[in-house]
Amino acid sequence: MLIDEKGIRTDGRKWNELRPIKMEVGVLKNADGSCYIEFGKNKIMVAVYGPKEVHPRHMALSDRCLLRCRYHMSPFSTTTRKNPAPSRREIEISKVLREALEPSLILEDYPRTAIDVFVEILQSDGGSRCAGITAASVALADAGINMRDLVSAVAVGKVDGKIVLDLNDVEDKEGEADMPVAIMPNLNRVTLFQFEGILTKEEFEKAYELALKSVKKIYKIQREALYEKYFEGEVKVE
Repeated sequence: MLIDEKGIRTDGRKWNELRPIKMEVGVLKNADGSCYIEFGKNKIMVAVYGPKEVHPRHMALSDRCLLRCRYHMSPFSTTTRKNPAPSRREIEISKVLREALEPSLILEDYPRTAIDVFVEILQSDGGSRCAGITAASVALADAGINMRDLVSAVAVGKVDGKIVLDLNDVEDKEGEADMPVAIMPNLNRVTLFQFEGILTKEEFEKAYELALKSVKKIYKIQREALYEKYFEGEVKVE
């Protein structure tokens, strides 16, 4: 049982609670933009470089910027040592990150250039793709890239027959459903929607509404982290 008779999960949370989130902007001086995030026990560093000249040049796009994302799990990020070579899962998530972030960026403003986003998972505990998207969006803002909105992401799932928010590692592995969602909250536009498992129509609607509500909380934390760097905490985020 992953949820006890009182409705408490393995890490002490209720069904609709996020894990603690800590975010710091501009932590890497040699990157154009950067963000460090702790999302529960996930610890992730993101670095952004660009816009810059494209190499090799034949990959350059005449009408827009080329966004490249690399999601990588450090060998020490999991309980058993991971092979440092990119896995099929990491290659897939790199593509997912790029597709989740692209709609938020005004790439037409930077033709014939490239932006590289590096997402390094230092410690993994379930939901690292959502945490990586959340931190990468902040790092892109830190780099000064023209954006339509920030992207906030969270996973909702089903554990022991109940809908729960923000799955940790054991819930992700042993639960009955997993639904990562990324949204531009101000524009109310979904940029990522994935689903694995089985939900009834009622369960799906409950899970989706929970995701919509929760990304607004994450969005506020993202903005607060940016304000903390650029205004030294003087501006209050509503």
